[in-house]
Amino acid sequence: MPSLHPFLLQREISYMVDSLLCRNNIGKCLYTCAVRPAAIYGPGEERHLPRIVSMAKLGLVPFKIGNANVKTDWVYVDNLLLALLLASMRLLDDIPGKEGRPVAAGQPYFISDGSPINTFEFIQPLLKSLDYDLPKSWLAVSHALYLAKIFWAVYSMLYPLLNRWWLPQPFILPAEVYKVGLTHYFSYLKAQQELGYVPMVSPREGMAATISYWQDRKNKSLDGPTIYVWGIILIGMISLFASGWFPPIGPVPLLRSIGLMLFRSMFGIRLAFYLATAAHIGEGMYAWRLAKRVDPDNATGWFWQTFALGFPSLRLLLKRAKKVA
Repeated sequence: MPSLHPFLLQREISYMVDSLLCRNNIGKCLYTCAVRPAAIYGPGEERHLPRIVSMAKLGLVPFKIGNANVKTDWVYVDNLLLALLLASMRLLDDIPGKEGRPVAAGQPYFISDGSPINTFEFIQPLLKSLDYDLPKSWLAVSHALYLAKIFWAVYSMLYPLLNRWWLPQPFILPAEVYKVGLTHYFSYLKAQQELGYVPMVSPREGMAATISYWQDRKNKSLDGPTIYVWGIILIGMISLFASGWFPPIGPVPLLRSIGLMLFRSMFGIRLAFYLATAAHIGEGMYAWRLAKRVDPDNATGWFWQTFALGFPSLRLLLKRAKKVA
């Protein structure tokens, strides 16, 4: 069975499957049915898992929502494709011995793998395989919804400014809270009885294929530390530079006092900045040379990231080099 074409991965309220034109006493008619998939996953899916993985990579999944008893449906892409093919076949009106109104005409069908599971339990094997952490703490739905509404309001008001590829997407949105924090799943029994639908790929097989796809995708892309590491190192370097050279305005006196306490003199502060910068440049050059061997497509990216972050970036590259070796 071929993998689902990317355009089929755009999840709507329902998927409309068209039949062939039929002729009867009235004239031409078009039979349709609604195929309603659960949350889709698998190789090539671009709606759910990319956002989850990118947020986990940045360390922006600090808690789980709801509780462990909450369950939702998922459907592997090939299972959904099978359902679409079966539905289209059940919309034909020219099958010998079955002339007349097709059995699927005007009918809705829920499609899933048939194994409701907690969302965080479902994604845990994937994130673990990518070396991303999944939180252990839980946040009540009411609290998560309150937080989500704040982010929704901020991003709605500042959307033109925040709609940049290099900025993280909204941390959490109300719709996502309802999706992962409340139990909602449906039986595919009607699709089984009328369409003959039975999932051909088990959840275990589907997740294994998904993990393989995402591991390959990660190995071909530039990996990086969490957003907290970015913040600490960049703020630290800027603060060190400001305390050594900026005039005593704003927070500079406080930064300079901390610097003097740590390095004893202005010369010590400036020397620390020079040494840190030299270390970053050296690590960046080493990362570039190493990446030319183990990840040539991203060698330039590894240089600039390591130049900015130093060892936290280089450590990830060394880990990748060890796997390649």
